[in-house]
Amino acid sequence: MRGFGTWWNGLATGGGIAAAFGAAVCCALPLALASAGVGSAWLGSISPVVAPYRTPLLVLASVLLVAATARLLWQFRRARTCPADVACGSPAYRALTTLGIAIGAALLTGAFLYG
Repeated sequence: MRGFGTWWNGLATGGGIAAAFGAAVCCALPLALASAGVGSAWLGSISPVVAPYRTPLLVLASVLLVAATARLLWQFRRARTCPADVACGSPAYRALTTLGIAIGAALLTGAFLYG
């Protein structure tokens, strides 16, 4: 069962980041990259393809990121109640998942604000 939970958490986080990236590619991401001094000309070829699907991508990103956050909170709760002699998940994996959710949330926020 642990394998499915890890797979689901990775899918939800990765899918949320990908959908948020797709939704943010039209406006928020070029603005953020330009303000960081990174060129964003390559986004010009992606933006027209993704623009018609912006609303479904926003919904998909929101749902997947909420699911990943709920799963992560469940893992934190389970790790607190875990007996000392049993392995209950990697703290590094939870930290990377938290970082992925934060990146996805930042992209999603940018897509909502600048879209």
